[in-house]
Amino acid sequence: MPTTDNETPDVSELTPPSRTLMGPGPSNTNPRVLRAMSTPLVGHLDPSFVEIMNDVQELLRYTFRTDNEWTIPVSGTGSAAMEAAIGNLVEPGDTMLVPTNGYFGDRMASMARRAGGTVVEVDAPWGEPLETPTVEDALETHDPDVFGFVHAETSTGVLQPNVPELTAVAHEHDALVIADTVTSLGGVELRVDEWDIDVAYAGPQKCLSCPPGASPLTLSDEAMEKVLSREQAPRSWYLDLSLLEGYWGDERAYHHTAPITNVYALREALRLVAEEGIESRWDRHERIAGALKAGVEGMGLEMNAPEEYWLPSLNAVQVPDGIDDSEVCETLLERYDLEIAGGLGDLSGEIFRIGCMGHSARAENVIFVVTALDDVLESLGADVDPGKGVTATRRSLATE
Repeated sequence: MPTTDNETPDVSELTPPSRTLMGPGPSNTNPRVLRAMSTPLVGHLDPSFVEIMNDVQELLRYTFRTDNEWTIPVSGTGSAAMEAAIGNLVEPGDTMLVPTNGYFGDRMASMARRAGGTVVEVDAPWGEPLETPTVEDALETHDPDVFGFVHAETSTGVLQPNVPELTAVAHEHDALVIADTVTSLGGVELRVDEWDIDVAYAGPQKCLSCPPGASPLTLSDEAMEKVLSREQAPRSWYLDLSLLEGYWGDERAYHHTAPITNVYALREALRLVAEEGIESRWDRHERIAGALKAGVEGMGLEMNAPEEYWLPSLNAVQVPDGIDDSEVCETLLERYDLEIAGGLGDLSGEIFRIGCMGHSARAENVIFVVTALDDVLESLGADVDPGKGVTATRRSLATE
């Protein structure tokens, strides 16, 4: 019942459960990041906070592997960074080429339409990457202003393998390239400058293991030139990069009150990336996720993506015959305080999505998830080989 003006709400102390987060995000947060969030607030224009802003931008450049001046955390979740990228690059009357091979390509299309753009598609089945000749044909046919692709498709567990080829053919047709790197930044190889990506956006809660709220975005000079030369202002005032440039650029002029605590958290999460070394971090994700992959295959399950475009940070595992994926996910949560997820869109009910990201990408976690998944599947009558998954996981970890 709603309270009246004379009643005081009776709300208990905040005590959420302690979960092991091995789903598609968020991942578990490093204790150092949580401590950073308890740091006292300062004003969003305080000189000390300006120094923190500078640190975050430099650390983001390191993690994106870019020298782009226009590299910032957008105030909001990864979807805010996504909408900032598309809503600023796509003007009314522009054409954007988007993929059909996953849930987040569909989201790109939705945002481009809301920005006033015309959407055309490059076709690829769900669970497969884009092929260069197919993209080139679509570019020749539609002559888009912007081409978007998903580097690490969270809905299918597919890593796009031929990014430099895609950006090259897009630029031959004078299209700017936007890359969704939400599930790849800080977890799998990503080289924005070397691969000639014009715009990349990400979410902090995936491989960076940072609470959502300040989301990475980087733009090349060519992309920012398009933003600053628009004939019409973007439809979102809040995400207008020509205005945000005044706050994150040299002026540090007021635009909005930044999520100060989230920026503290992102700075510490990125410091952890730099301390580990970005290439070592990529290697860790591949090694630990490889042990997870060995474990699920050892118990008799199949991966959704073939080896050549397997995504270490998000492992799509086929659901065994006769098993309800939602029942498995619910049982893991209730019995083990362990979170994984089922499929989205065309793969709903067909796959488990098991993350191996950031602070969650540790040996003890993959042993735990393989053990728990084996137990729950066996208890629900799945055709699995009890114990073989854990043995395969341990052997994989021991060989590294």
